[in-house]
This record gives sequence, C-alpha cells and structure tokens, in this order.
Amino acid sequence: MKRRSALAVFGAGLALTLAACGGGGAGTGTDGGDGGSADASDITVGVAMPTQTSERWIADGNNVKAGLEKAGYKVDLQYANDDIPTQSQQIDQMITKGDKVLIVAAIDGTALSSQLANAASSGVKIISYDRLIRGSGDVDFYVSFDNYNVGVQQGTSLLTGLGLKNADGSEGTAPGPFNVELFAGSLDDNNAQFFWDGAFDTLKPYIDSGKLVVKSGQTKIDQAAILRWQQETAQKRMEDLLTSAYNDGSTVDGVLSPYDGISRGIITALQNAGYGGSGKPMPVITGQDAEIASVKLINDGVQYSTIFKDTRKLADEAVKVASALVEGDEPEANDTETYNNGVKVVPSYLLESQIVTKENVTSALVDTGYYTQAQVDAGK
Repeated sequence: MKRRSALAVFGAGLALTLAACGGGGAGTGTDGGDGGSADASDITVGVAMPTQTSERWIADGNNVKAGLEKAGYKVDLQYANDDIPTQSQQIDQMITKGDKVLIVAAIDGTALSSQLANAASSGVKIISYDRLIRGSGDVDFYVSFDNYNVGVQQGTSLLTGLGLKNADGSEGTAPGPFNVELFAGSLDDNNAQFFWDGAFDTLKPYIDSGKLVVKSGQTKIDQAAILRWQQETAQKRMEDLLTSAYNDGSTVDGVLSPYDGISRGIITALQNAGYGGSGKPMPVITGQDAEIASVKLINDGVQYSTIFKDTRKLADEAVKVASALVEGDEPEANDTETYNNGVKVVPSYLLESQIVTKENVTSALVDTGYYTQAQVDAGK
C-alpha cells in the first residue's frame, strides 16, 4: 500500500476546542457553502461506533458526542457490539430518523455499501472515522491517524526494545539473532493492512539479515491476523506458536502486536508458559491505543510499548468535518492521495501518533491529561 505521512497541520481553530486539542484541521476549508446559515440545534449527527468491549471505542464515542454537543448539535450515538447486522440496522435507522451527517467507525469496512448508497440518496453526508469504509463512492471524508506510520512506530519500538536500534534512531549494538513472532489485526479493518505494511517494511531488513528470526515461519498477514482484534484469539494463537515452534527449549525474544488487547492476550499465554518469572524474561511486546490496562503493564515493565493515538484530537477533527459538511463547506484535507477505498480516493485528515514506553508514560499520558497518575497506577 502506498504510504503518505500525515502533515501536522494546526492553524486557527473553530469555536470547538476539546481538552488537549487545538488548531485548525479538517473543518477549516472555505470552498463553497452558504456562509454558516445552518442552525446546529436543528441538526442531529449520527455516530456509529463498533463496540463497547474496547475502552478505546468508548472514549471515542464519548469524545465525539461531547464535541458535537458543545458545537450545538443533537447526537445519536450507537454501539453495535461488533455485530455487522446490528451496525447496518443502526445506520439505516439514523438515515430514516433524518440524521444529516453520519460519523461511522465500521466493524467491517466492506459491509455498508447499501446503507451508504441510501444515505447519499437522502442527502446524508458520511464521515469514515478511523477505519476506512471500502467499496463505496458515497464516503465524503476520512479522519484517522497516519496508519502506515503507526506500523513503522510499532516495528521501530520492537527493534529498540531488542537493542537493534537506539532511541535516537541510530543502529544499536545488540548482535542478535532474536526470535520474534508477528501478529496483525483483523483483515476486515482497512487499518490492519497499513499497520502491517509499516511494521513489516521496518522489520524486513533485519529479518533478511538474520538478526530477527520468525521461528514459526508465519510472515504473511493472513497467517498473523486476529479476527475482530480479539484478546482471546490472540492468546490462543500465541499458545499454538509456543507449542509448535518453541518446543525445543528455545525462547521468544519479541512479539510484534498491533493492539493492546492483542498484547494482553499474548502476555497471558507467555506468562502461562513461564515467561516473566525468574527463568525466562518477558519478550519485548508492542501494542497500540494506550489502553489503561496496558499502560499499567508498561509502567510495571511487562509490556514494552504502545502507540498513543490521542482520540480527543481525532474526535475534534471529526466534529470539525461534520460542521463543515453541514455548512456546505469543503473540509480541509491534508492527504488526498493515500486512501483509495476501491471506488474513490477519499479526502482525509490524518493525525500523528506517539511511541510510549515506560520512560515517557508520564509526559505523554499523565502530563497531557489523558490519564491521571492514579489511573496509571491502578490500571483502570
């Protein structure tokens, strides 16, 4: 997949400002429109989120809802419990009820074409939120993070944790070889491929040189993918890898994990196999989303890293885009090349992410107000 880094574009903002967010962004375009004649209090924005089983999506829903309400809109927030028919039905109902804009974090990015066609025929605007909706020409805008770069950061943090790279990006002194295993996200989520591509492109030179050894031989995304990003599925795969590839007394040195929930499943499997005790050290394990349970594990030296994607900023951009579309304006994009959904290149606004390890938990997550120190200490 083609990579294009997000621009860090923050200019003069709309009236809406969320905590720790600021600047211009996606809603500052000025093309077209009727000069702001719409009355926000008469407009309902539908927000379709995938699940409440992940604290990340709960935070996203709450942040988007709070931002929209602060801007004066009514909000119809729905969670689909990771069930595709439920999300399809919820979106149909939003259209029927007259919601003017839909902000959709799809469970399956290919399963909503008929709903979006219905929305377009009714004049409803569609914002694809974090996960790109594919196979539809009716997606108006996409807000997300630079997902290829998220993968690069995951691969880089694995290399840093193993000592193959230094924190400043220079080559490390660790000789290797290191045994590693690779995990990927759910293949029905467009982001999973971007994460994988960024990480694998980063790790491949070290695999080719022999400094990294994928002992299981499973180096294809379809072998590494975890459906619905489920923790239990990841735990079972890690258990199977330990049984099949490490029954000769060898040990795992590192695991590429694309998401904190998957990381915790991997950690459980490793702990059950005796890792993390006095015998075998816990491997270097990556993650994503800075979920509080994993932040505690990082602080405790169990999980090595996560990727912090400040969802307050993502929610802010979604609200700005919604406001622009309501007013008939063209939202400002900072990427108009990368995200082809199979029918069209969807104009996008991409945000930057940050590697978090034990060394910068406080500065990245506590000092910015994302978590309190008490939450980090408690892991909840």
